[in-house]
Amino acid sequence: MDVEGSLRHGHHLVVTAVELVGVVVIVVGVVWAALRFVIDGLRHRDAAVFTRIRLSLGRFLVLGLEFQLAADILRTALTPTFAQIGQLAGIATIRTVLNYVLAREIAQEQRQVGQPERAG
Repeated sequence: MDVEGSLRHGHHLVVTAVELVGVVVIVVGVVWAALRFVIDGLRHRDAAVFTRIRLSLGRFLVLGLEFQLAADILRTALTPTFAQIGQLAGIATIRTVLNYVLAREIAQEQRQVGQPERAG
């Protein structure tokens, strides 16, 4: 295998690993939120409990989306075509807007529940 082939193979492995981390973060967040819902939500049935669960799930989703965006950026890092750059711009815009909306909703719900806002 030549150097360029090795570089492309390594690049593909890195992109796949970053995508996998994003998926794992989201899955862990969903499982955690589902468990908290079953354990705390059904027992207490308090709006504040549900809000805390949603806040935590939102944080996992935001982090997972950041990893997915990073993978998209890495995917186009080696000799991108104009089509790939256009796709990346569209994906980045959608994910950035989604991240912004999620972060804003998390901050708003934190204020309602009385949790301190986290930087980032």
